[in-house]
Amino acid sequence: MNYTYLHYQIGLTLLYRIGPIKAKALLRSVNSIEDLFLLSPSELEKISGFKASFIKESQRAEALLKSVEVVNHLQRNQIYPLFYDDPNYPRRLKNCIDAPLMLYQKGSVSLNPSKIVAIVGTRAATSYGKQICENLIQSFSGSDITVVSGLALGIDAHAHRLCLEHNVPTIGVLGHGLDRIYPAQNRSLANKMLNDGGLITEFIPGTDPDRENFPKRNRIVAGISDATIVIESKTKGGSLITAHLANDYNRDVFAFPGNVNTESSQGCNRLIANQKAHLIQNPQDFLTLMNWTESSPKKPVQRILFPKLNTKQKSIVEIISKSAGVQIDVISIKTNLPITLLNTELFHLEMEGVIRSLPGKTYSLA
Repeated sequence: MNYTYLHYQIGLTLLYRIGPIKAKALLRSVNSIEDLFLLSPSELEKISGFKASFIKESQRAEALLKSVEVVNHLQRNQIYPLFYDDPNYPRRLKNCIDAPLMLYQKGSVSLNPSKIVAIVGTRAATSYGKQICENLIQSFSGSDITVVSGLALGIDAHAHRLCLEHNVPTIGVLGHGLDRIYPAQNRSLANKMLNDGGLITEFIPGTDPDRENFPKRNRIVAGISDATIVIESKTKGGSLITAHLANDYNRDVFAFPGNVNTESSQGCNRLIANQKAHLIQNPQDFLTLMNWTESSPKKPVQRILFPKLNTKQKSIVEIISKSAGVQIDVISIKTNLPITLLNTELFHLEMEGVIRSLPGKTYSLA
């Protein structure tokens, strides 16, 4: 069998007991992805640091055989595979340590829009939550904002439907393969989204909507977005998992407060009380805090060089000086600095009075 590069890419994601973090470590240790399948376990142990016994147990031959079946399905069903190094892979998600190595996409929507927000909430949405959702989506119309959610019942599906009504691009993230839609009630909605949006998943065709898949789905919803908005939530549930993941990824989280006696508002109220989410009461609150309100563009101001800055800090300042507000993800990509290291440099610059932080994880010169 003559395996292609795509076969090896998919095969890497199918290795037994090797998740995205270990897979990336393996990939960094070799000259090409083919080496992960062609070198002996002892050879891989020497260059990767992973035990030969662990590599033997990864079932490399079986993974490659399975990849042939997957590639054939993708080709028959016009599903687009996005490997981690593909320029169309979501840049925001790529900054997350546990980002999936491979995504599968249907639909033509860009996964790298200028602004993207996750809207999540309870499956048992109330009229209060639905009205908030409608007001929010209406405010996004014509604003170059893309909405992502999990295509679940309740707030998720309501947000997707409203996006279609108001011409707002929308992305559904699935907890199963693209050969099925769960729940089945959303099948018609999912088909409509392919015309003005898209569906993505990290799961190969044939993957069932098993319970353990949905927290993985939620990390993509959080990681692909600039911010997450929780509209209604009980004290436990997927929307709270998404909110906590977004906090872990250093993304902004927002929540609408609700009646203290209403179960569907308890999760949002708790997020706000624990300072895990910004309180917002209307769409304008969100847009203002994200610095996404319409304003006339400012001309970059010529600044003198700061002689005490190191090379990394000078590079950061140069990027920030060209705009009134630059998001941390953009700075990370342009400087090629990981978020953890970038946060340290940004903190130093802010303490020195060189830059100032703005809402929405953006920065400008002080």
